[in-house]
Amino acid sequence: MSGLADRVTLADVEAAAARISSRVRRTPCLRTRYIRDPLRSGPTLLKLESLQVTGAFKVRGANNAILQLDDAALARGVITASGGNHGLAVAYGAHASGCPAVVYLPKNTPADKAEKIRGWGAEVVVVGAVWDDAERAALVRAEADGLSYIHPFADPAVIAGQGTIAREMLKQSPDIDVIVAGIGGGGLIAGVALAAKAIKPAIKIIGVEPVGAPTLSDSLQAGELVTLDAVDSGANTLAPRRSAEINLAIIEKYVDDIVLVSDEEMRAAAQWLWFEMGQAVELAGAAAVAAIQTGKAAAPDEQIMAAIVCGTGTAGLSPVG
Repeated sequence: MSGLADRVTLADVEAAAARISSRVRRTPCLRTRYIRDPLRSGPTLLKLESLQVTGAFKVRGANNAILQLDDAALARGVITASGGNHGLAVAYGAHASGCPAVVYLPKNTPADKAEKIRGWGAEVVVVGAVWDDAERAALVRAEADGLSYIHPFADPAVIAGQGTIAREMLKQSPDIDVIVAGIGGGGLIAGVALAAKAIKPAIKIIGVEPVGAPTLSDSLQAGELVTLDAVDSGANTLAPRRSAEINLAIIEKYVDDIVLVSDEEMRAAAQWLWFEMGQAVELAGAAAVAAIQTGKAAAPDEQIMAAIVCGTGTAGLSPVG
């Protein structure tokens, strides 16, 4: 799979950064100072993509993909399947480009995200128990109606867009030694890892998956893509049953480690983010912080660690998630 790992380059990330600059926010990368309960003894930064347009990093990849469609494709419209955040990003990108959008969601998507997607003018279709079910239905609709399918993690344009996060972080804080990021299908970690390693080869990249959805962790151990029999996590945006070859190839080449955190650990991290940083995030958004807080993602005290807080929400603050 070495060829797949090289399909997205730093040049693609640089081009994406220029392409999407008028549609995304340059989010802060804050040092966790002046707090009561530090995550670790050493310096720690938080990349607050929870403050991004639509509340998650997904706007970067979705807009990079939509902005490369020609006029005919835009006129026909775009379609995707999503656990919520990518669908919201596609709806926003389509609205900004003046094109129709259809978003398929599984039944475990929070109702407020479906409403936000409708608010950007997209058609919402709820089908299936998990994302994989929604994707199958969306692909049938895309073929039937001639719509451009914007994949949430396996599209090179989406991966390059997500890579702009690492580029931005290392411009803001060039001394970062370790980046920690959540993993769903693998678009975020793939883009971040390839960009960060191209800019700073010695940097370490740690991915984080839910205990109940170890899609990429299991695939790495097996040496091939695996499909989980089931997922068992409230972090629905981190819980596809299967990733894709391009994501696995990039992760194999550039990601140093993957650790697993429980829903309870993500919920504790979300509560920490609220009480210490004033950030309300969903379970998935707290995954990287949970990995540092529990010591599962660790580094020597003299090294700077940075966690990507990838999405806003309030599920992490609820007693039941």
